[in-house]
Amino acid sequence: MKVLVVGGGGREHALVWKVSQSPRVTKIYAAPGNAGISQLAECVPVKSDDISGLLAFAKANRIDLTIVGPEGPLSMGIVDEFAQAGLRIFGPSKKAAEIEASKTFTKDLMKKYGIPSSEYGIFTDRTAAEAYVREKGAPIVVKADGLAAGKGVVVAETVEEAIAALDLIMSQKAFGAAGDRVVIEECLKGEEASFMAFTDGKTVLPMASSQDHKRVFDLDKGPNTGGMGAYSPAPIVTRAIERQVMEKVMVPTVKAMAKEGRLFKGVLYAGLMIHEGAAKVLEFNARFGDPETQPIMSRLDTDLIDIIEAILDGALARVAMSWKPDSAVCVVMASGGYPGEYEKGREISGLEKAATRQQVMVFHSGTAKKNGKVVTDGGRVLGVTGLGPSVAAAIDHAYAAVRDISFEGAHYRKDIGARALETGN
Repeated sequence: MKVLVVGGGGREHALVWKVSQSPRVTKIYAAPGNAGISQLAECVPVKSDDISGLLAFAKANRIDLTIVGPEGPLSMGIVDEFAQAGLRIFGPSKKAAEIEASKTFTKDLMKKYGIPSSEYGIFTDRTAAEAYVREKGAPIVVKADGLAAGKGVVVAETVEEAIAALDLIMSQKAFGAAGDRVVIEECLKGEEASFMAFTDGKTVLPMASSQDHKRVFDLDKGPNTGGMGAYSPAPIVTRAIERQVMEKVMVPTVKAMAKEGRLFKGVLYAGLMIHEGAAKVLEFNARFGDPETQPIMSRLDTDLIDIIEAILDGALARVAMSWKPDSAVCVVMASGGYPGEYEKGREISGLEKAATRQQVMVFHSGTAKKNGKVVTDGGRVLGVTGLGPSVAAAIDHAYAAVRDISFEGAHYRKDIGARALETGN
């Protein structure tokens, strides 16, 4: 089987790594891939949002299965285009991917079907949005409606901060057209967790629990990023919480999407806020999370190709997923200045030493090859992932490998997984 993985980040490296373990796979391509992915797959110079280019490549190379990593091409309708051409592709249709591409659509869907979430208001008018903020007070959450690479969300502690966020999103257009409309939400209390599940539109199979670290600095300080690290399992997601999330969030959402004529096949990801034993939905994503995929794929025991093929055939009910008992922790090494401006092309040293460590996998997020050397090529550069019999052991393995690696301006959080330790894991 020939497989094409669309994307070039840490999530895609983890997917390529997992796919490469399938005895059914003979050749892997990645578009565009990165320096780390190139060790396992043939990287092709086609951007992830070049749908016509990807389609032409898949046809010319007789690709048996395409796996889409990023949200961009999904929201642009890559799945529809490939399916129309008779090609097998994993991910939701354009209509189904709107659950991530439009926060307005999603909030309205949750309200209609009674899926637990926060109170909200939707605005295209800057003056009306400010009036709503002043009426509700702070803390309050301001979100760009469209896709903003995980950065279009501001948790404002004061009314002034919220108004500044409105200026940033609506007036200064920091996120482009994604900020033409904003969603202003009640600020939920509690602890965040990521909950991903595979679904064929009928059956919903939950993945192992995980927790992401969005803020750029230790102790959850600073602006939101695409994610500075993640770990699995997340102790906050108890069996009772998992049951509740499946019964009140995941299954009802998949049913609601089908009822709305938007059959959802792929990975449904719920960002949750858990407080006093109950979960509410912060947002949905229509794909694997990044960096959550790195620890999750490290723990998945089942052949990923078997799961994906069952989803495409509407036969997920026949799959029995199994997970390694180990914990996994991913620490993101980022470029100095991220999530703001940063420089590319910094040489990365120590990758060979890190690669010799047992229980460690270094997933490349933003890297490239230049004159035979691996250099930085993005904001999030590496996702150093450690496995261990406990979260504490996995943290030790991950950070030992982080210390092996260096590049100018390298920045990483020192407290990834710390919340899990508080619960004694």
